[in-house]
Amino acid sequence: MTRIAIVVACAAAMLGGASRTGGIVPEQNDARILAALEPIRQRHRFPALGGAIVTSKGLTALAVTGVRKAGADIAATPDDLWHLGSDTKAMTAAWIARIVVGGTLTWDSTIGAVLPKQTAGAPEAFRNITLLQLLSHRGGLVANIDWPRASRAAATPRAQRLNAVETAAATPLASTPGSKFEYSNLGYVVAATMAEQVVDRAWEDEIQSAIFTPLGMKSAGFGGAGTAGLVDQPWPHTAAGKPTATNGPLVDNPEVMGPAGTVHCSLADWAKFIADQLAGLQGRGALFGPEIYKRTHTPPFGGDYAFGWLVTERPWGGGTVYTHAGSNTMNFAVVWMAPARDFAVLVTTNQGGADAQPGTDEAAAALIKLHAGG
Repeated sequence: MTRIAIVVACAAAMLGGASRTGGIVPEQNDARILAALEPIRQRHRFPALGGAIVTSKGLTALAVTGVRKAGADIAATPDDLWHLGSDTKAMTAAWIARIVVGGTLTWDSTIGAVLPKQTAGAPEAFRNITLLQLLSHRGGLVANIDWPRASRAAATPRAQRLNAVETAAATPLASTPGSKFEYSNLGYVVAATMAEQVVDRAWEDEIQSAIFTPLGMKSAGFGGAGTAGLVDQPWPHTAAGKPTATNGPLVDNPEVMGPAGTVHCSLADWAKFIADQLAGLQGRGALFGPEIYKRTHTPPFGGDYAFGWLVTERPWGGGTVYTHAGSNTMNFAVVWMAPARDFAVLVTTNQGGADAQPGTDEAAAALIKLHAGG
């Protein structure tokens, strides 16, 4: 399974801020990163391009170049907000891991046992799909359902997700659960709905209190960034580089899809989450114990996908590295994390789709080289 295949699939649809930023002022561009990114931005004709280098101690350096909206002379800034797309999945998996540690869910909890009302009359194969299978894309579910229709089924995102489970229960499985890897946004929505059920709170509230607040991610939110009609944040652009007709919180996938990919935040705040992931793999994470970090970065069924992470090998990373990319078709974000060398690189752009992948990969490679060179 290649990372670009994951991107295409998803597109279809420490405590305390100061201690986790390494003393970096978010509004300050790093000259070395800026010099590395700007030629890449021009070559790939991105409106804006951002990048950051992170260690387990926090943000090392970041820079943003370009404009918030093509055709508008308003520069993107280092403290702007970026849509993370399916890079949200690692956050959702981390939140669910905390619930498993608390004992109200297990990795072997099934959809039917946790959501009996929504799965009444569903095939046994669907009811027996486990939380572990869902978070590993081994549940056999289709990639997506009619999300706009699901969003109209109820007033709140949490209620909409319950309806999405009912829709999923009535939808033929794409494969036998547990038999093979099949990337599924729906799987992450169902997994989050199971977690919502046992804690009796919405994912949006839980991810805020369990992930964002403990890590000091004050800029983190949901949906499209910025104020509708104002170029006050990076404006979304199509894969062809054209600005979308409008912008703002509603210019995104429907809220029902939140656990699969609707988080936005600044590069500095995304760095806080990634720094905690690196620290956790070294036994000193802020969110939970070392065994959970290890579990959520280990593919449970073999292959190369863990809990929101594609697991692969790279010499520059000293062995095993972790990556994921996300796109809501109007923005693109990618992370590469190398625990053995204690660093990660983050890249964001406000241009969407798989067409943004080559340029963001080039930018990530440039940041890796920059870090290696000291």
